[in-house]
Amino acid sequence: MSSPFYATVQQLTKMLKNLDTWLDKAVAHAEKKKFDPAVLLQSRLAPDMFPLIAQIQSACDGAKFCAARLAGKDPPKHPDTEKTLEEIRPRIRAVIEYCSSFKESDFTGAEARTVPLGFMPGKGIRGQDFLQEMNVANTYFHLVTAYAILRHNGVELGKQLCEQILPLVQQPQTTVAMSSSLRGALDFMASALPAK
Repeated sequence: MSSPFYATVQQLTKMLKNLDTWLDKAVAHAEKKKFDPAVLLQSRLAPDMFPLIAQIQSACDGAKFCAARLAGKDPPKHPDTEKTLEEIRPRIRAVIEYCSSFKESDFTGAEARTVPLGFMPGKGIRGQDFLQEMNVANTYFHLVTAYAILRHNGVELGKQLCEQILPLVQQPQTTVAMSSSLRGALDFMASALPAK
């Protein structure tokens, strides 16, 4: 079993791949409805919330900061200057590539590593707490909000778009033994149904 730090970085990377797929769906939706897909980038759920473009930037930052800070490395810099889909999508892909470059061994000692907090100069947080108390919740907030903005604007996304990269396995066929009382109850209910 892989470390929780490495596994989390892998999961956030998968979610960024999902986000990129959601944007494919958003473009298709805009083309079908005959409007400029760039309109979606400035959409937001509430007036005081970030628009979609900032949600995407924040989700990318969350994933790269998770990987870099837990591995004790400096994350790549992205100045949040993207304004179009053509500009934001390479950022998503760059962060996916960056996060995919980490190996499990990069996270050795991550639980005790002190992660500096840029918004609180001179303060830090242990790696385990950074992961569980800050990063995962914050990154998923931005991913889910991006999803909600797209759904709110009519983009047809479904749960299957989040599950499309699950590592599924075939379950063996099993026979379920049914008690006679359960069989009797089912037979009774079936007999109560109107005939077709």
